[in-house]
Amino acid sequence: MRITDIRCFVLESEPPTHRYRWRTGLMGSHDGMPAGKKQNTAVLRMDTDEGIVGCVEIESSARYASSVMQLTERRLKSLIGEDPLATERLWHLIWEIDRIDEMHMTHLGLVDQLAWDIKSKKAGMPLWQMLGGNSTKVPAYASTVTWDTMDEYERYIKQCIDEGFTAFKLHAWGDAKEDARLSRNLRKWTGPDADLMFDGSAGWDYVTSLWFGRVLEECGFLWYEEPMREFELNSYRKLCDALDIPVLAAETSDGCHWNMATWIQMGALDMTRVNTNYKGGFTGAMKIAHLSDSHGMRCQVHGMGLANAQLCAAIRINDYYEQLVMNAEQIAGLKTLGKLAIKDGFLHVSSEPGLGHAVDWADVERRAVASV
Repeated sequence: MRITDIRCFVLESEPPTHRYRWRTGLMGSHDGMPAGKKQNTAVLRMDTDEGIVGCVEIESSARYASSVMQLTERRLKSLIGEDPLATERLWHLIWEIDRIDEMHMTHLGLVDQLAWDIKSKKAGMPLWQMLGGNSTKVPAYASTVTWDTMDEYERYIKQCIDEGFTAFKLHAWGDAKEDARLSRNLRKWTGPDADLMFDGSAGWDYVTSLWFGRVLEECGFLWYEEPMREFELNSYRKLCDALDIPVLAAETSDGCHWNMATWIQMGALDMTRVNTNYKGGFTGAMKIAHLSDSHGMRCQVHGMGLANAQLCAAIRINDYYEQLVMNAEQIAGLKTLGKLAIKDGFLHVSSEPGLGHAVDWADVERRAVASV
């Protein structure tokens, strides 16, 4: 089989329906959008000489649609003629491009996802099974956005409990004292048996991170995620040494499994972080999963979407599928999300071949405001 073309379509779309924000200092869902303008998103298509088509609807592409189109035009066309089933070779060819171009981290796995989509369809097997296979029934945790008041946190957490969630992760305000009060309240609201996590979104220095980690230990949290920027590994090593709660890190660090190996060697984390967008698609993600397993570490899948759902079903040492919860309407609608529906606290991952994007290509070509 050979790749005959790789195309990118840029589409106009409405902003996300549900507005949300993160801790103080971080951009939210609608930040940076010019008034009165629609956002752009991107869809990638890979054609083959056997008529099997790969497709990726790019998550978060509103920020990167133009750069994906430029990357397709300048570099990805060079892959025409390659075998899409040779996913390892394609993956390394992308890293060769990155050596000079310094591709955006979220672009490193795009070709890999296209190729695995084709590979799965060719084999007639689900992706999660081809990647190794563990279970299609994956527990989900309710991952909060940042709400304005304690009352909102309580109300929405209790709604999530009613929907069947038994695990919860806080994205809080970034004020350590108030976040500590919230964390203690979360344990009260959910009871002693719920799995709880906290994501610091890289907002603190070492001293604050250490103090706050001990609060989470007091509350019996499962993990402590990214309290500091992921640059200075000695600070993370000291934090891991000082705390009993597992530190989950290296979510936003570039360099895939090579970088993750350094984190592990430094003793700078206790659990690894992986997803298809930040870690080089399925091939990169599975390299990290196997690396983690060989060091006796859990490997937690970050983020939502069809590709990450397949990872969750493939990786035995992952605990949960992450589901953002934003407001009452959105939480109530989680059970109606089709292949990504959360019912009674579980995601049931599709066993159909391919990534699962249902694309009307005639409509895409009609709506495209730009294409390569």
